[in-house]
Amino acid sequence: MTTQTITGLYDTYDDAAQTVRDLAAAGVPDSDISVVANNVENRHATEEASNAAPDAETGAVVGSVLGGGAGLLAGLGLLAIPGVGPVVAAGWLVATAVGAVAGGSAGAATGGVIGSLTSAGVSREHAHVYAEGIRRGGTLVTARVDEHRTAAVTEIMDRHRSVDPDTRGRAYRDAGWTAFDEASPPYTAAELERERERTRDLMPIV
Repeated sequence: MTTQTITGLYDTYDDAAQTVRDLAAAGVPDSDISVVANNVENRHATEEASNAAPDAETGAVVGSVLGGGAGLLAGLGLLAIPGVGPVVAAGWLVATAVGAVAGGSAGAATGGVIGSLTSAGVSREHAHVYAEGIRRGGTLVTARVDEHRTAAVTEIMDRHRSVDPDTRGRAYRDAGWTAFDEASPPYTAAELERERERTRDLMPIV
Protein backbone atom coordinates (compact mmCIF):
# COMPACT_ATOMS: atom_id res chain seq x y z
CA MET A 1 0.00 0.00 0.00
CA THR A 2 1.36 3.40 -1.02
CA THR A 3 1.72 6.03 1.70
CA GLN A 4 0.62 9.59 0.95
CA THR A 5 1.57 12.76 2.81
CA ILE A 6 -1.30 15.18 3.39
CA THR A 7 -0.28 18.66 4.52
CA GLY A 8 -2.19 21.60 5.94
CA LEU A 9 -0.95 25.09 6.84
CA TYR A 10 -3.07 27.02 9.34
CA ASP A 11 -2.99 30.68 10.22
CA THR A 12 -4.08 29.93 13.79
CA TYR A 13 -2.76 27.33 16.18
CA ASP A 14 -6.30 26.57 17.37
CA ASP A 15 -7.35 25.48 13.87
CA ALA A 16 -4.25 23.30 13.57
CA ALA A 17 -4.76 21.75 17.01
CA GLN A 18 -8.37 20.88 16.22
CA THR A 19 -7.21 19.29 12.98
CA VAL A 20 -4.75 17.13 14.93
CA ARG A 21 -7.51 16.09 17.33
CA ASP A 22 -9.80 15.21 14.43
CA LEU A 23 -7.05 13.19 12.74
CA ALA A 24 -6.49 11.24 15.95
CA ALA A 25 -10.23 10.67 16.35
CA ALA A 26 -10.31 9.31 12.80
CA GLY A 27 -7.69 6.74 13.73
CA VAL A 28 -4.49 8.34 12.41
CA PRO A 29 -1.80 7.42 14.96
CA ASP A 30 0.37 10.08 16.60
CA SER A 31 3.40 8.50 14.95
CA ASP A 32 2.01 9.48 11.53
CA ILE A 33 1.14 13.10 12.42
CA SER A 34 3.52 16.03 12.73
CA VAL A 35 3.04 19.59 13.98
CA VAL A 36 5.32 22.64 13.64
CA ALA A 37 4.02 25.92 15.13
CA ASN A 38 5.68 29.33 15.24
CA ASN A 39 6.52 30.22 18.84
CA VAL A 40 8.32 33.54 18.49
CA GLU A 41 5.82 35.09 20.89
CA ASN A 42 6.19 32.21 23.37
CA ARG A 43 2.46 31.51 23.17
CA HIS A 44 2.91 27.77 23.52
CA ALA A 45 4.55 26.84 26.80
CA THR A 46 6.30 23.47 26.82
CA GLU A 47 7.84 21.46 29.59
CA GLU A 48 10.91 21.08 27.40
CA ALA A 49 11.47 24.81 27.00
CA SER A 50 13.91 24.85 29.89
CA ASN A 51 16.19 22.54 27.88
CA ALA A 52 16.78 25.20 25.26
CA ALA A 53 20.15 26.92 25.20
CA PRO A 54 20.36 30.74 25.24
CA ASP A 55 20.90 30.81 21.46
CA ALA A 56 17.71 28.85 20.73
CA GLU A 57 16.28 31.69 18.69
CA THR A 58 18.92 31.37 15.99
CA GLY A 59 20.41 27.93 16.47
CA ALA A 60 19.06 24.45 15.98
CA VAL A 61 18.38 23.61 19.61
CA VAL A 62 16.21 20.60 20.24
CA GLY A 63 14.17 19.73 23.28
CA SER A 64 11.89 16.71 23.19
CA VAL A 65 10.29 16.71 19.74
CA LEU A 66 8.47 13.41 19.64
CA GLY A 67 4.81 13.03 20.50
CA GLY A 68 3.13 10.08 22.14
CA GLY A 69 2.01 9.16 25.64
CA ALA A 70 -0.63 11.76 26.50
CA GLY A 71 -0.91 12.66 22.83
CA LEU A 72 0.95 14.54 20.16
CA LEU A 73 -0.09 18.00 21.32
CA ALA A 74 0.98 17.21 24.88
CA GLY A 75 4.39 16.16 23.54
CA LEU A 76 5.28 19.42 21.81
CA GLY A 77 8.90 20.40 22.32
CA LEU A 78 11.04 23.43 21.59
CA LEU A 79 13.09 23.71 18.41
CA ALA A 80 14.55 26.62 16.49
CA ILE A 81 14.69 26.90 12.71
CA PRO A 82 16.99 29.42 11.00
CA GLY A 83 14.88 32.13 9.37
CA VAL A 84 11.85 31.19 11.47
CA GLY A 85 13.10 31.35 15.03
CA PRO A 86 11.58 29.34 17.89
CA VAL A 87 8.86 26.81 17.13
CA VAL A 88 7.09 24.14 19.09
CA ALA A 89 7.00 20.86 17.24
CA ALA A 90 6.35 17.15 17.44
CA GLY A 91 6.16 14.13 15.16
CA TRP A 92 7.85 12.32 12.32
CA LEU A 93 8.60 15.36 10.12
CA VAL A 94 10.38 17.06 12.99
CA ALA A 95 12.32 13.93 13.90
CA THR A 96 13.59 13.72 10.31
CA ALA A 97 14.57 17.39 10.31
CA VAL A 98 16.35 17.00 13.64
CA GLY A 99 18.27 14.10 12.17
CA ALA A 100 19.46 16.44 9.42
CA VAL A 101 20.64 18.90 12.07
CA ALA A 102 22.47 16.21 13.98
CA GLY A 103 24.34 15.24 10.85
CA GLY A 104 25.33 18.72 9.77
CA SER A 105 25.36 22.39 10.66
CA ALA A 106 22.64 24.34 12.40
CA GLY A 107 21.53 25.68 9.05
CA ALA A 108 20.56 22.16 8.02
CA ALA A 109 17.41 22.47 10.13
CA THR A 110 15.63 24.37 7.40
CA GLY A 111 16.86 22.03 4.70
CA GLY A 112 15.63 19.20 6.91
CA VAL A 113 12.07 20.55 7.06
CA ILE A 114 11.87 21.34 3.35
CA GLY A 115 13.77 18.20 2.44
CA SER A 116 11.51 16.05 4.62
CA LEU A 117 8.43 17.47 2.92
CA THR A 118 9.77 17.07 -0.61
CA SER A 119 11.02 13.54 0.06
CA ALA A 120 7.50 12.71 1.28
CA GLY A 121 5.99 13.92 -1.99
CA VAL A 122 5.30 17.62 -1.34
CA SER A 123 6.38 19.83 -4.23
CA ARG A 124 9.38 22.05 -3.57
CA GLU A 125 7.31 25.14 -4.38
CA HIS A 126 4.70 24.21 -1.79
CA ALA A 127 7.37 23.24 0.74
CA HIS A 128 8.82 26.76 0.53
CA VAL A 129 5.36 28.28 0.98
CA TYR A 130 4.77 26.09 4.03
CA ALA A 131 8.12 27.08 5.57
CA GLU A 132 7.38 30.74 4.90
CA GLY A 133 3.92 30.28 6.39
CA ILE A 134 5.44 29.00 9.62
CA ARG A 135 7.85 31.95 9.59
CA ARG A 136 4.87 34.30 9.35
CA GLY A 137 3.14 32.85 12.38
CA GLY A 138 1.41 29.75 11.02
CA THR A 139 1.24 26.12 12.07
CA LEU A 140 1.95 23.18 9.77
CA VAL A 141 0.24 19.82 10.20
CA THR A 142 1.28 16.77 8.18
CA ALA A 143 -0.14 13.27 8.16
CA ARG A 144 1.18 10.08 6.55
CA VAL A 145 -1.68 7.82 5.51
CA ASP A 146 -2.38 4.86 3.24
CA GLU A 147 -3.57 6.01 -0.16
CA HIS A 148 -7.10 4.67 0.41
CA ARG A 149 -7.48 7.19 3.29
CA THR A 150 -6.26 10.22 1.31
CA ALA A 151 -9.70 11.67 0.58
CA ALA A 152 -10.94 11.34 4.17
CA VAL A 153 -7.78 12.85 5.66
CA THR A 154 -7.78 15.67 3.11
CA GLU A 155 -11.36 16.48 4.16
CA ILE A 156 -10.24 16.66 7.79
CA MET A 157 -7.31 18.93 6.86
CA ASP A 158 -9.64 21.24 4.92
CA ARG A 159 -12.27 21.31 7.67
CA HIS A 160 -10.52 23.93 9.79
CA ARG A 161 -9.47 26.61 7.29
CA SER A 162 -6.26 25.19 5.89
CA VAL A 163 -4.37 27.56 3.61
CA ASP A 164 -4.29 26.89 -0.12
CA PRO A 165 -0.53 26.92 -0.87
CA ASP A 166 -0.97 28.16 -4.45
CA THR A 167 -3.14 31.10 -3.39
CA ARG A 168 -0.93 31.97 -0.44
CA GLY A 169 2.22 31.60 -2.55
CA ARG A 170 0.82 34.07 -5.09
CA ALA A 171 0.02 36.52 -2.30
CA TYR A 172 3.56 36.24 -0.98
CA ARG A 173 5.06 36.69 -4.46
CA ASP A 174 2.84 39.70 -5.19
CA ALA A 175 4.48 41.33 -2.17
CA GLY A 176 7.99 40.59 -3.49
CA TRP A 177 8.70 37.19 -1.89
CA THR A 178 10.44 34.55 -3.99
CA ALA A 179 11.35 31.64 -1.68
CA PHE A 180 11.93 30.83 1.95
CA ASP A 181 15.37 32.09 2.98
CA GLU A 182 16.95 30.71 6.14
CA ALA A 183 19.26 33.75 6.22
CA SER A 184 16.31 36.09 6.74
CA PRO A 185 15.79 37.33 10.29
CA PRO A 186 12.82 35.81 12.12
CA TYR A 187 9.74 37.96 12.39
CA THR A 188 9.42 39.93 15.61
CA ALA A 189 6.24 39.71 17.69
CA ALA A 190 5.09 43.06 16.31
CA GLU A 191 5.74 41.97 12.73
CA LEU A 192 3.83 38.74 13.32
CA GLU A 193 0.81 40.68 14.55
CA ARG A 194 0.88 42.88 11.45
CA GLU A 195 1.17 39.76 9.28
CA ARG A 196 -1.83 38.21 11.03
CA GLU A 197 -3.83 41.34 10.30
CA ARG A 198 -2.98 40.99 6.61
CA THR A 199 -3.73 37.27 6.44
CA ARG A 200 -7.09 37.50 8.22
CA ASP A 201 -8.58 38.76 4.97
CA LEU A 202 -7.08 35.75 3.16
CA MET A 203 -8.35 33.09 5.57
CA PRO A 204 -10.97 30.73 4.14
CA ILE A 205 -14.47 31.04 5.57
CA VAL A 206 -15.95 27.95 7.25
